[in-house]
Amino acid sequence: MINSGKLAGRTLFITGASRGIGKEIALKAARDGANIVVAAKTAEPHPKLPGTIYSAAEEIEKAGGRAHPCIVDVRDEVQVRTAIQEAVAKFGGIDIVVNNASAISLTNTPNTDMKRYDLMHNINTRGTFLVSKECLPYLKKSNHAHILNISPPLSMLPKWFGPHVAYTMAKYGMSMCVLGMAEEFKNDGIAVNALWPRTAILTAAIEMLTGSESAQWSRKPEIMADAAYAILSREPKQFTGQFFVDDEVLEAAGIKDLKRYACVPENADNLMVDFFVEAKGATAETLAAAAGASTPTAGSDSGKIPQLFQKIESLLSTEIVSKTQAVFQFNISGAEQGTWYLDLKNGSGSCGSGTPPATPDATLTMNSTNFFDMFSGKLKAAPAYMTGKLKISGDFQKALKLEKLMKALKSKL
Repeated sequence: MINSGKLAGRTLFITGASRGIGKEIALKAARDGANIVVAAKTAEPHPKLPGTIYSAAEEIEKAGGRAHPCIVDVRDEVQVRTAIQEAVAKFGGIDIVVNNASAISLTNTPNTDMKRYDLMHNINTRGTFLVSKECLPYLKKSNHAHILNISPPLSMLPKWFGPHVAYTMAKYGMSMCVLGMAEEFKNDGIAVNALWPRTAILTAAIEMLTGSESAQWSRKPEIMADAAYAILSREPKQFTGQFFVDDEVLEAAGIKDLKRYACVPENADNLMVDFFVEAKGATAETLAAAAGASTPTAGSDSGKIPQLFQKIESLLSTEIVSKTQAVFQFNISGAEQGTWYLDLKNGSGSCGSGTPPATPDATLTMNSTNFFDMFSGKLKAAPAYMTGKLKISGDFQKALKLEKLMKALKSKL
């Protein structure tokens, strides 16, 4: 998307702007000549994560904007208020707030400790509420006031809650701020909206969750930056309380070819759909299945899974065990309903029908068609999880180690 200059001289307060989507939104606005408050925690280089508030500020200045880096933990009221006061003193006010800071833990109820639960809720929901609340006096003075939360549409489908209810509650809290504040401040000329990606976006978070190969099925953060720019360039009184999805925003702006945003353009039509949204053009059958309804399927996979495990058993080795170090249980529904296991932690490995001889590190639940597709290489574990075709309980990271195992076995199965 070509910059129009509409954000020139505007001041944006962006949380989590030291890297990822937050930084890309900052850089896009900076090309208009905007003022950017880089509100994030990372002041010193992180051993695993790229960027600091100072390196982001340097990039913003080089892009044509003015930057003010602030050490801000959105859980800390004093730090938030101090950063806002500094921003107003330096730039004269605040026009736009982007609530991007977020914490994620894709764990089920038994595996979510309360420290992690509190972290997600205090950053996602409380942090969004706090930053928006403290910026309100200045937003009310602006003639171009926007609050944009990087949060999903509010969907009540059980599949978005079951696997990671704590995270969903925390993320939906940000979206509920949109719903409530849009109504609360509609007469103040403040647009309050949400933006969410259709697909996985290549950030440090997605690499942490799905591994180093996540670029293969992800889009670049630039698609979110362009979509945010399109929203924030509009007159705030024209729309509020909307839950936007990035590709729909860009298509409405006349950008039809989204291939340029794919990290690997050849995979532009085979990207991983993000949480809380359906694939583009999802059919009624897809949505019915997501809601738990049964839909007719052609053919049967009867007998495929036992044959698959026999083949896997013949390929097991101490080398695979030493690299994986995990025990998996598979709860299969559908045509070949049953329980299977794969022990890649003990001896030279074992697999078979029934529960594993050792406590499973991860339990994977899916229907038999998806199970066979996953092990034959037609369906990847990470996208299957993201789209609700696979449920994981236990150690999420160990479950995703299956991705590498399946890739190694694919040519032999």
